[in-house]
Amino acid sequence: MLITDLFEETYFAISANKTRSGLTILGIVIGIGSVIAMISIGQGSTASIETSIQSMGSNLITVRPGSQRSFSPVSSGRGSAQTLTIEDAEAIAKEVSFVQAVAPELSQRYQIVAKGKNTNTQIVGTTASYLSVKNIEMDQSSFISEQNVISQSKVAILGATTRDDLFGEGTNPIGQTIRINGINFKVIGVTKSKGGTGFGSQDDMIFIPISTCQKILAGADYVSTINVQANSPQVMTQVQTDITTLLMRLHNISDPQLADFSVLSQEDILASVSSITETMTILLASIAGISLVVGGIGIMNMMMTTVTERTREIGLRKAIGAKRLDINLQFLAEAVMLTFLGGIVGIILGIGLAYGITLFTSTATKISLFSIILAFSVSAVIGIGFGYWPAQKAAKLNPIEALRYE
Repeated sequence: MLITDLFEETYFAISANKTRSGLTILGIVIGIGSVIAMISIGQGSTASIETSIQSMGSNLITVRPGSQRSFSPVSSGRGSAQTLTIEDAEAIAKEVSFVQAVAPELSQRYQIVAKGKNTNTQIVGTTASYLSVKNIEMDQSSFISEQNVISQSKVAILGATTRDDLFGEGTNPIGQTIRINGINFKVIGVTKSKGGTGFGSQDDMIFIPISTCQKILAGADYVSTINVQANSPQVMTQVQTDITTLLMRLHNISDPQLADFSVLSQEDILASVSSITETMTILLASIAGISLVVGGIGIMNMMMTTVTERTREIGLRKAIGAKRLDINLQFLAEAVMLTFLGGIVGIILGIGLAYGITLFTSTATKISLFSIILAFSVSAVIGIGFGYWPAQKAAKLNPIEALRYE
C-alpha cells in the first residue's frame, strides 16, 4: 500500500463520522491541555520564587535562631528561639573573612496608623548596611543612618506598598508621622518597588533603627535574623563554615547537632524550594495525565467498534489481495491520526489555558518546549499502544468469515 493511499483512507475513515471522532479525541485534548497547563504553572511558580529569593540580596547568607535541644521533651520550632544577638552580628563582621557587610534585623508585625488609614505590616529593625546587603534602592530621601541607630531615633522608611496603603499611590510622605504600636515615628524615606507579594515582600515593610525596635517597640535584646553578604559566590561555602564555627564557640556549643542557630545561603533555599515545586509539578502533571489514559481507552473503544462495523470491508480488501500488514497499518494509522489531531488541539488548549491563568489570576506561568514535546510524545505512544490491539484484530480476520459477516 502506498503512503498516499494510506493517508487518503485514514482521512476518509475519520471524516466519515466527525462527531464520533471528535468525541473520541476529546480525552486526548483535555489530557494534553491539562498537562501543559499544570507544568507551566509549576515552572512559572518556580521561576517566580527563584527571582524573589535572588532579589533579596546577592551572595546572601542568612543566620536564623533555632531550637537548642535539651532534656525537655518540648522544644520550640526553628526560628522561634531567641538565641542571636547584636554581639553575634558584630563578631561575624569582625572575625569572619570574606564578609562584605553584616545587617542584623528584628522583625515583628504591628498595626500602623497614618492620617486615618491603617495597615498591618512587617516592621524591620535594622542597620544602615541592610540597604546594600538586601539590594534595596531608595526612591525618596534616605535610609537609616548609623547615627539613627546610636541615638535610637524614631524614624521610619516605608516600602512602596506600605506608602501606597497609608498615604496613597505616588505620594510624597517624607516628613509625615505614622504611629507604630501607638508610638509616633517620622517618615524619612521610601524604598523603590522590587515587586513580589505576600509576607516576604520587601515592598510591604517599614524599616526602623534596630536599637529603636529593640528598646522601644519590642523590649528585647535579641535579633530575629543576621544577614551576611559574602564578597563573592565562590567564598560563600567558606563563609558559612566560618560563621557556624564562630557562633558555636560564642554560644559554648561543641556538638553541631545541638546548634541553636541555622546558617543558610540563597543556594540552600533555592534548592529546597525547587525540590518542592518540582515534586508538586510532577504530581499535578501526573493527575492531569490520567486524562490521557482515559483518552487512549476511548480511542481503543472506537477502533474496536470500527473494526466490527467494517468487517465486510476488511474481508473484501483481503479478498482482492490486501496483506495483513496493509490492514494493520490502516487501522493503526487511524488511531495515530486521532491522537495526532487531539495532540495539536490539546497543545493549543494548554497554551491558551496557561496564558489565561496568568491573565485572569496573576499566577506566573512558564510554557516550555519540554512540556509540549512531552505531552505530544505521550499522546503518540498512547495512539500506537491503544491502536495496536484493534489493528491486530482487524489484520487477523479470516477473509471468508469477514465477507459472511452481517
